Amino acid sequence: MSAVEALSRQLCQACGAQSVWSAEKQKLVCSSCGTENEVVQVGGSIQEHSLLNALQSVSSDKRGWATEKKSVRCQHCKAVSVFDPEKVAKNCDFCGSAQLIPQEEIQSQHRPESLLPFKVGDHEVREILKDWFKKVWFAPNNFSTSSMADILHGVYIPYWTFDAQVNASWTAEAGYYYYKNQIALDSQGRICTRQVQHTRWEKVKGDVSHLFNDQLIPASFGVNAQLLEKVEPFPTEQLIPYNPSYVTGWTVEQYQLDLENAAEKSSAKMNAFLREMIVRQIPGNTYQNLSFYPRYSSQTFKHILAPVWIVTYTYGQKTFQVLVNGNTGTIAGNYPKSWIKIALAVIGVLAAALALGFVRT
Repeated sequence: MSAVEALSRQLCQACGAQSVWSAEKQKLVCSSCGTENEVVQVGGSIQEHSLLNALQSVSSDKRGWATEKKSVRCQHCKAVSVFDPEKVAKNCDFCGSAQLIPQEEIQSQHRPESLLPFKVGDHEVREILKDWFKKVWFAPNNFSTSSMADILHGVYIPYWTFDAQVNASWTAEAGYYYYKNQIALDSQGRICTRQVQHTRWEKVKGDVSHLFNDQLIPASFGVNAQLLEKVEPFPTEQLIPYNPSYVTGWTVEQYQLDLENAAEKSSAKMNAFLREMIVRQIPGNTYQNLSFYPRYSSQTFKHILAPVWIVTYTYGQKTFQVLVNGNTGTIAGNYPKSWIKIALAVIGVLAAALALGFVRT
């Protein structure tokens, strides 16, 4: 889990102090005088790269962040955070631990070439958290989002995106149900006739084809993967070329899932999707012995950054996390459960069921 913060200096045109990207204003705002500065747009377009070529070699000009910085590693969660030389955090953005030790900079990485800027600002995300808290019915009475304000962090999460044209031939056995009458004895020992289900199997085959576009594979180990999936998708059609102006003053996690392993995960997800497509094509009532043989072509990838607000907090002896999509505002989180409230809810449901039973009788 690696993080990069304030990758380069964006100087205010009025006073020369540091300017930071504001999600609310969608501009650079000077931290000293408050002057709003427009982002100087970089040229170029969003590039797709050949996956096969990239897996064979990565050129040196695609590695590192090409800027001076200091690195620290968290002894608790092993996250590596990278800062401007004059700004080093006292606590880890991912777990809050103060156990930070110096570490040499990691250079062996792809540099992100596109990103989605933060659109959900600090004030808006706090309102989203408040609304979420109102819906957390089973949280303990003393659980409150008020203390979360101090541990709210905006982080750019690293992602890989994959494109591929996949064609697959498949074979299976389709099962068709049919029924036969069978003489049997009922619970009272009387002779009766009942229908027994049987299956007739037939060999079937077919082909499927699908074009996958921007399949997202998170490269973050710093956030809860299940929660991250719940706040997806990110609108990749709105990606813009990477520009340090958008990440200045924000935390950027350096990817920990490398391209090769991300490509393997992507293939597994694509194959799972293809399997679902095939299952829908198989005739009959059931199936068995399904096999398919995918053929991949036009495989490309991108390394991008996606905006996420993170709250990591400790309640009792456990650590919990809440995520908010920094572009769409979608929220997902886990929280402590009050067993007393759960028990009361179960009792209430049982009481309602019993009452309904008495009414019917």
